[in-house]
Amino acid sequence: MRKGILAVGIASALGFSVPATASDKSWDDAGSIARDALVVAAFGVPAVQGDWDGALQAGGSMGVAAGASYGLKEVFPERRPDGSDNKSFPSGHTSISFAAAATLQNRYGWKVGVPAQIVAAFVGLSRVEANKHHVHDVLVGAAIGEASGFLITRRASDGVQVFPWGGTKGGGVAVTMRF
Repeated sequence: MRKGILAVGIASALGFSVPATASDKSWDDAGSIARDALVVAAFGVPAVQGDWDGALQAGGSMGVAAGASYGLKEVFPERRPDGSDNKSFPSGHTSISFAAAATLQNRYGWKVGVPAQIVAAFVGLSRVEANKHHVHDVLVGAAIGEASGFLITRRASDGVQVFPWGGTKGGGVAVTMRF
């Protein structure tokens, strides 16, 4: 139904079959791609529907998550597991990903939200596997993202619904309106 097809497509396109022997760079790249896909979905789903309030709320929730994460990085410097710098706590990739996922779930429901949450969880896992963050960095980042997504985003109106559809012989978009 609704944008669930888009969210499942994003998750499938990310190719969750990352080999167990993946390098830190591979995990880092996969996590960044997944984060970027969630950001695009959080802005793209409302934009496709002309839901500019939804796009604004997505921007607000991700902006708050990013600001809180980067502020905490300055206040509580922590060395990354790979030793590259003192910006480990909390995970910005994870906070932005969970903010995008929570926004999609809160605005459009669980059929979009659950796949987005799974992708966000993958981002968190990738940050630990890439040796960029400790587990607690990712957990705090996820909490920041969830909080900002659910506090800033409102449920979309059910008055107008857009349903993408597809089959073996074609596809399209169906629009329904309730008066």
